[in-house]
Amino acid sequence: MVRRFFESLGRLLAAIRRGTLNILTLAVAVGIVSGIVSSVFNQPELPESDGKVLMIAPKGLILDQEVFPDDLEFPFAMPDDAQIQTRDLVKLLRAAADDSSLAAISIDFSEAGFAGPTTALQIADELAALRGSGKPIIAFSRSLSSGSYLMAAQADEVFVHTAGAVSISGLGGYRDYTRDLTDKLRINIHNYSQGLYKSATEGLTRNSMSDADREQREALLVPIWEEMKARMAKARGIEPAVIQTLADDFSVPLLGEAGYHNLAKAKELGLIDGTFDFPAYREYMMERFGTITDGGRDTYPHISADEYMSTLDDDVSDTDESIAVVFVQGGIQEGPQGPGVAGADDIANLIRTAYSKEDTKAIVLRVNSPGGSIIASEMIRDEVSAAQRKGLPVVVSMGDVAASGGVWVSMSADKIFAEPTTISGSIGVAVAFPSFERTFEWAGINFDGYTTSEHAGWSPVNPMSEKLDGMFARWASTAYDRFIQLVAEGRDQDPDFIRSIAGGRVWIGQKAQELGLVDEMGNMEVAIAAAAELAGLEAYDVDYVVKAPSKAIMILRELQGGIGITVKPLLGSYSEYMAQIFKVLESVSEPRATVLCTECMVEL
Repeated sequence: MVRRFFESLGRLLAAIRRGTLNILTLAVAVGIVSGIVSSVFNQPELPESDGKVLMIAPKGLILDQEVFPDDLEFPFAMPDDAQIQTRDLVKLLRAAADDSSLAAISIDFSEAGFAGPTTALQIADELAALRGSGKPIIAFSRSLSSGSYLMAAQADEVFVHTAGAVSISGLGGYRDYTRDLTDKLRINIHNYSQGLYKSATEGLTRNSMSDADREQREALLVPIWEEMKARMAKARGIEPAVIQTLADDFSVPLLGEAGYHNLAKAKELGLIDGTFDFPAYREYMMERFGTITDGGRDTYPHISADEYMSTLDDDVSDTDESIAVVFVQGGIQEGPQGPGVAGADDIANLIRTAYSKEDTKAIVLRVNSPGGSIIASEMIRDEVSAAQRKGLPVVVSMGDVAASGGVWVSMSADKIFAEPTTISGSIGVAVAFPSFERTFEWAGINFDGYTTSEHAGWSPVNPMSEKLDGMFARWASTAYDRFIQLVAEGRDQDPDFIRSIAGGRVWIGQKAQELGLVDEMGNMEVAIAAAAELAGLEAYDVDYVVKAPSKAIMILRELQGGIGITVKPLLGSYSEYMAQIFKVLESVSEPRATVLCTECMVEL
């Protein structure tokens, strides 16, 4: 009787499960069909922008090129609004600057992150140019950080929510040093890193920052911070020292709300013009720009950035000659591209695709990477050399960071551009890993076996022999020598000179130019123009050679708005982007030589 009861219960639960799955499948199918029908038969009319306030409020990470994962994973974890391409945002801002029909521009960058300080400064320049067009620019945010305040300062007026904060906290941070812990746990750390300044492995080998690492970090962070303060101060008509005063004395770390004293001081110092709650701000905007009724409520006439972008024409010329742009973005490793990952298999294929096109007359390699795997860096560099052997000039444009492996892939280019705040250099090799023989000896665990050669089957649970130690040392040393030679050949310099400026030392863009690691200062647009000049082109298209999303992602991306599916952003913040890069860099804890620069990522 009991058995029959549970058998009946099991059949009932199975029927419920099947019915639920069928209902869900039907709902998804109906949603997809509805989305297709809606997208085909309900093409919206282009919105009007005359007399409206353009609302620019990017949400997500502003970076060179959006990248999608290879596969669509349930529950639809896919980047969408979480990635904003810099060139798209620049196009929007320049179009707004030229559009006399707009009543004003409203900006809010409080939910935007930046791939690095160079990207942030570029957008700040575009906002300053937009302000110079004469249209009112008004910034209003819940709260402001160092990066978002740099943007807001470029507006004519800056307002913050009455319960928000202006948390200008400066640059820099802390890392963990685990040497004391590994000593207590009887873990041996073997460090074969090449270069006094190559600090990627310091967390394993030391209990505090080395003087060399402190020196290079100061040499990077101070000029970048001074440049940011100067841009903020110039836009607000105040002295940079005022920005420093707020950062030192009135900006509590992690302060994002309820900064009442902080807001009062920011207004007193001239950093903001005042505070509003949302109803008061709406009233302020309606008084200035008029009132309309939208969805049964009063508001001011406005148009979203997405709606406005839909009205802009694509830049297309009549020429059949082009400059191909390929992106190396994220930590360099073998395999496919992904958010935060410069997959060498895909990038090598994209470079090959670019130089195989008949209309490609030159290639620009846009590098925004702290490096990573040596073999992956070689794979990318090999294709750059193949393009040059076909007679195509290759120009490198360095973005926020092009260091270590980012330098490795760049050095054979015909011309290299960087920006004043680009982080470059770090010519060195990082390799350090733990071995646990003393730990297992203390725990009473022994390892024994039989091998046909001296080091077959060796792993970090075994003791390190003097012979093996010497082999690891030569391994790292020859990789470093190879790196030095590549840079020397690419830059037409004496290897001894390159060794003197290498050592894993990181250099800021202007200093890298003085040392001959880059040729000129200039952004990607300048690099593209230089590539055209080298190719002898007067008219050309720019062909962004990128990996297309998978069909599943393309379908979901097109239909998600009509279906109403909520898509979880894959890269919602700079920190998440950095987490993806550090997955590549975690290999420093394994017996593997890498060319990477952990000190090169600067969070605003």
